[in-house]
Amino acid sequence: MSLISAFIAVPVLAILLIPFLNVKGKGIVLFAAIVVNAFLSGYLALQPLDGQFLEFSFPGSLVTGPVNLRIDALSGWFILIINFIFVTGSFYGLFYMQAYQKQTNNITLHSIVFVLLHTALISLCTVQNSLVFLVVWEIMALSAFIAVIFEHGKMATLRAGMNYLIHSHVSILFLMFGFIWVALKTGSYDFNSITTYTSQNSGATGLVLFLCFFIGFGIKAGFVPFHTWLPYAHPAAPAHVSGVMSGVMIKIGIFGIFRVITLIKADYYTIGLVIISFSVISGLYGVMLAIVQHNLKKLLAYHSIENIGIIGMGIGIGCIGLGTGNYLLASLGFAGGLLHTLNHSLFKSLLFFTAGNVYQATHTVHIDHLGGLIKRMPQTTILFLIAAIAISGIPPFNGFISEFIIYSGFYYWMQGSMIGPLMAIIFSVLALVLIGGLALLCFTKAFGIVFLGNPRQKLDHEVKEVPFLQLLPLYLIAFLIVFIGVFPQIFMHALSQPVSLLAGLPAISDMPFPEKTTELLQPVTWGIWMFILISLAVFGFRKLVTQNRKASVEPTWGCGYIAPTAKLQYTAGSFVRPYSKLFRPFLLSHKTQKDVEGIFPSGGSYETNSYDRIEKYLVDNPIAAYKSLLGRFLFLQNGKLQFYILYGIIFIVSVICIPLFYDQIVLFIDFIKQI
Repeated sequence: MSLISAFIAVPVLAILLIPFLNVKGKGIVLFAAIVVNAFLSGYLALQPLDGQFLEFSFPGSLVTGPVNLRIDALSGWFILIINFIFVTGSFYGLFYMQAYQKQTNNITLHSIVFVLLHTALISLCTVQNSLVFLVVWEIMALSAFIAVIFEHGKMATLRAGMNYLIHSHVSILFLMFGFIWVALKTGSYDFNSITTYTSQNSGATGLVLFLCFFIGFGIKAGFVPFHTWLPYAHPAAPAHVSGVMSGVMIKIGIFGIFRVITLIKADYYTIGLVIISFSVISGLYGVMLAIVQHNLKKLLAYHSIENIGIIGMGIGIGCIGLGTGNYLLASLGFAGGLLHTLNHSLFKSLLFFTAGNVYQATHTVHIDHLGGLIKRMPQTTILFLIAAIAISGIPPFNGFISEFIIYSGFYYWMQGSMIGPLMAIIFSVLALVLIGGLALLCFTKAFGIVFLGNPRQKLDHEVKEVPFLQLLPLYLIAFLIVFIGVFPQIFMHALSQPVSLLAGLPAISDMPFPEKTTELLQPVTWGIWMFILISLAVFGFRKLVTQNRKASVEPTWGCGYIAPTAKLQYTAGSFVRPYSKLFRPFLLSHKTQKDVEGIFPSGGSYETNSYDRIEKYLVDNPIAAYKSLLGRFLFLQNGKLQFYILYGIIFIVSVICIPLFYDQIVLFIDFIKQI
């Protein structure tokens, strides 16, 4: 209990201290608070991963009842992920925010909400009381909102923040509905009451309750069609906030879905099919829109939606395994989902941090304005490349391992399946293959246009690499990406307890999971090591052969041209033009064109911007219809005092007369009944 008290005291002290410090002091206190709390919560989180179960209880109040905190293996896994991304993100933020050090008040507020956001995310992994959970959820949402609108002087940033805030409150409405439903039926706000209620009311009740929670948590996670806040909020926020939001904040939605699966008693087979359906659509739709983006951070945001889909596929397979009593299938599915949660938090935060480096150096993230950064920012380029390969699921990096486990889950589901499930498996596997291929295309475009070739735009300032200390947390993340890819068994062993909890097995010794994964990953590991050794041998041989040869350095794109120009290069749009033509029925694009005229034309332009078709039909069109409806009543607001007095009189008369009319109507109905 003393560690819990210390965990609460640290952010309180930091928040009280930050306003009275200079900008440098604010950053140091912020980082220190996160490191100390990461150490405290990390120490508690490690014990459940070793088979222990921690529980603390607070008396609460008359409204909430007792407030229990439980740290099981699932909580422990997510707490460790959150802590790592926050520690690296806050260290990176110390340097990234130096550009804004004159905005003292803004920095103060930002530092406070960053500490609050970390505390809220850790707390959400442990709180077991639904009322307190909703309060902490709201603190998390508001903290993230303020962090997103750091550059609140920009209208686009404010719109993105408001968009996020509205989605957050729609999310909390669904969660509130689910929790209140259970509380009304059981009289308890403890999470265990969900198990009690659904055990006594199986069938449709459990499924509807799950869907309610799935929508609530799915909005936060970014499942399609609940994703429309994500492509705006991530690009608008500072780079370290984007990394934290994409790395761990959206994962709290995934944690919520995992938690509900451990609590609810329902038809897991149907739940698995529902999750896989949403996941396949999310994965495909996310990557399809990512390819046509011209904003680097928006491109990364759409890839978050894609990877949430991949994680969801793992969860869906796990639920299918639970529903069919196939514990190997359940273990593989949940293991794949949990490991990809960790992997995505690593390579996505690394991608956002490197995008932040690019923004700091060039003051833009518009892909078509960039180019040739490999010569000016070689370390950022290498780090971006590592993360890009990892997110594309290519060995020897971590993304390949988790996707391989999910593929294995589909393989074991296929064995003995009837024609209906078999079609679902084939379609899902093809979707996962297509997602991987399209992700590779997307990052080939992003890396090629941003880092290779020549600069497409002349900048007024020098473009240079960021300081080494700012790159240090990025190297640490990159190291973990490689380490997981090369030594996956270590992390699969750490996953044993969370998977055992989700699969409903009382003891790890009952699981078929560890032995099977060892068998599955053994050839993969050997293959990865062979690949590494062959690559090193080829590199060493090339070095040996060419060491005495003189290397000729020529300008990029200078081959065969007397006066090479950056306009000879592919643009982001032309790079993916065949893809855009092929998938045109699924994509929506806006074109802005200015034709050239005259004998010596000038000023012509042609620009295309992609748009989210689901956002148009599910968000924009209903809002436009609602505005149109309200517009019909604008005549009421005519600015004439006489009319406003008349409205007041009508209102007062209505308040007096409506009850009288109601009584008369009731009397009339009674009279009719007597006849």
